[in-house]
Amino acid sequence: MPGSRRSLFESLERPALLPLPLMPYQYGEWKKALVNLDYHVEADGHYYSVPYQLIKKTVELRLDPKTIECFHLGKRVASHVRSYDCGTYTTLPEHRSPAHRYYLEWTPEKIVQWAETIGPQASNLAKAILQSRPHPQQGLNSCLGLVKLAKEYGAERLEAACHRALTIQALSYKSLKSILKHGLDKLSLPAPQSPSRLRSHANVRGRQYYH
Repeated sequence: MPGSRRSLFESLERPALLPLPLMPYQYGEWKKALVNLDYHVEADGHYYSVPYQLIKKTVELRLDPKTIECFHLGKRVASHVRSYDCGTYTTLPEHRSPAHRYYLEWTPEKIVQWAETIGPQASNLAKAILQSRPHPQQGLNSCLGLVKLAKEYGAERLEAACHRALTIQALSYKSLKSILKHGLDKLSLPAPQSPSRLRSHANVRGRQYYH
C-alpha cells in the first residue's frame, strides 16, 4: 500500500478510535444458584435477595469485586453491593412478598395500639405476651395471631377469649385459638376460690413462736 505506517494510521485507524472507558474493566465470575424458600441466593457464604417470584428457580450470578448481579432468562433481576460477611443477609424490601412486608411493618408498640381497639382484655393480653418473652420481638408472632383471630371470630369473642386466657395465664396464640375453637369464650368464668384456712392444731406454730 502506498504511504508509511504513520500516514495509514492517520487516514485509516485514528478516525475509528473510541475514547477509553471511564471505568477500568472488571473481571466477572459467573455461577448458577437456586433461589431458596426465603428468596435469597448464596454466593461465597453471603445471602442476597431476589424477587420472591423466583423462589425455587435457578438464576445466574455475576460476581465482581464490588457488585453481584442476578439474572433470570437473560434479564437482570437484582443487583447488590458485594459483601464478604459470611452467614449474613443483604435484602431489598421490594423483593419481599406483600404478605411478608405487611407483617414486618408491625412493631410491639403498634400491636398494643391495635389491641386497644379490640378492648382492655386484648390490650392486657398483648402486653402480657410481650413481657413474658426474654425480648418483645419474640412475642410478636403470638401477638400477630390476635390480628388473625380477630378477623376470623370478631372483636367481641376475641375480647372474651383474652379475658379467659389472662385468668388462666394461657399466654400464647395456641391457647387463645383453642379457647375460641371450642367456644370456651362463651362460658362464664369459674368464681375465684378463697384460700383455705388451716385448722387449729397443736403442731401448727403461729407467728408468735418465732419471736
